[in-house]
Amino acid sequence: MRRVFAAAAVAALVFGVSPVFAIDDSGSEQTVGTPADIAPLPSIAPNISETRWFAPRLPRNSGDGRRVVYSNSLQWVWVVDKNEEVVRSMPVSGRRGVPAPGTYKVTTKSPWSFSLHFEGVNFRWMTRFATGPEGGNIGFHEIPRKDGQALQTESQLGSFAGSGCVRMSTEDVKFIYRWAQPGTAVVVLR
Repeated sequence: MRRVFAAAAVAALVFGVSPVFAIDDSGSEQTVGTPADIAPLPSIAPNISETRWFAPRLPRNSGDGRRVVYSNSLQWVWVVDKNEEVVRSMPVSGRRGVPAPGTYKVTTKSPWSFSLHFEGVNFRWMTRFATGPEGGNIGFHEIPRKDGQALQTESQLGSFAGSGCVRMSTEDVKFIYRWAQPGTAVVVLR
């Protein structure tokens, strides 16, 4: 049985990654990864590059088949193909508890949209899949802009910052926009 360094154990438990170093029962150190594989543990507010090093695993009971899975509590999205392979995962920013857990389907998409509730706020690559508590559409979209200025940075993704929709980096939301077609399942977890 191996005893794992405390920091690596935390990373393994919390983020679902393998430890970089381990000590076997004889007390000799073994390298599990190469020095190039070693990355610092994420800070309390990790930036996007740190977060991608410690991407959480796809949760159990997250549906089956081709789908997008959104964990509201983790502020993370996984794109899963028909063979149950995760083809992409990414940090996002949404609103705590919105939408309610359940299985939805992509309804419509548009390359540009705007907020009905916040004047001057618009966003690109909208992929709609639910209706919010106030009746507006909920979807995946690029970090919104107000009067041309981004409302958050990509390094802030992974924290609650949305008013209902799920904010993503430009690269990630363009992937979702191309990959998810009307009718594609979106599974929302707590």
